[in-house]
This record gives sequence, structure tokens and C-alpha cells, in this order.
Amino acid sequence: MKTLKLLALFLSLVVVTWNCANKEEESKEEPKNGLEALQKLGEEAERMTKEGPKETIDPKLLKELLPSDADGLKRREASSEKKAMMGFGVSVAKATYRDDAGQDIEVNISDVAGMGVVLMGMAAWSMASIDKETETGYEKTTEYKGHKAFEKYDTQSKHGEISVIVANRYIVQVEGNSVEMDKIKSVMDNIDLDKLADMK
Repeated sequence: MKTLKLLALFLSLVVVTWNCANKEEESKEEPKNGLEALQKLGEEAERMTKEGPKETIDPKLLKELLPSDADGLKRREASSEKKAMMGFGVSVAKATYRDDAGQDIEVNISDVAGMGVVLMGMAAWSMASIDKETETGYEKTTEYKGHKAFEKYDTQSKHGEISVIVANRYIVQVEGNSVEMDKIKSVMDNIDLDKLADMK
């Protein structure tokens, strides 16, 4: 119980900080996001207390979903591990892809076993509605194949990412440097999200 309360408090601070850092988007975000986020954190902490901890999936299974290449970029490294976060397990698989021209992409697949509090902490954008544009890029919340998603891209640095929440427990992120956004999305297209959603 005490651990859950501390976790909720810590992630509440993360959410508040994240919301403050995005003040420029307030006119386009849903109202009272901060208060709603805190309420959700409390509800999730209570639910987790009642249900107890859940087992995350074997990270090796997540690793099998990592693409063998990233839209032409060779895979240089792939790994999987199970981490402990304040007493809760998180399974993670990741891979890096790059070429000699300086293009690189990283893919991360994480399983938080449906622990909403941890999910909110790792993907604070999931509690907001964002639609921001600048002279050199954008960031927005959106949907990807029916899943809640977030994407951002800067045309000047050619750095971007797309993150997707699957089955309310998995976070899939593709992040790229010195690449076009279409390439980043193409890599996400090669990840079998339907198979991931069926994993329990």
C-alpha cells in the first residue's frame, strides 16, 4: 500500500511537470488535464492495491517482434530484459538500426502488465490531447491502427518518434535520427501490433 502511494505521488509529479512543460499547447489540449491525470493516478493505485501485481510477459517474446531491419537500415543490436520499477516488473525489448550515412532508428517495446500508473508515467501524453505545430515540426496525439498514439517530428534535425499504446499494457516506440518521418512510420508498420495485443 505504501509503495503504491509513493509511486502514485512520484508519477503525479511527473505528470504535473510534463503538463507545465507543454503550456504552449493549453489552448488545444483538453481542459483540466492535470486534475484528470491525478484522479486517474489515484484510481489506478487503488485498483492495483486490490488486484495485486501482475506478471509481465517474457521479454524474449517481445524481442521476437523487433523488425529484422528498419526500412533498409541494418539491425546492429537487439536485447531484452525484465526490469524492476519500485517493486513492479517491466519487460523491455529494444533494437538499434543504422547505416554508414548517419541514419539511425531505435525500437522499444515495453510491457507494464496493465499497471496504469506505470503506463501513465512512461507515456504521459496518453492523458492529453496535443496538436502543436512550429516552423520546423509538429507533435500531436493521434490514433494508429485503432491504438492511442503520439508522434512528433522536427524537419530541421530530422529527429522524430511515434509511440503507440497496445492493449492498455504495451508501449511501442520507434525513434529516429537523420531520417524522414515516413521511414519511422514504415518501421512501425513492420511491427505486428495485432500479435502483440494477443500476448498475455
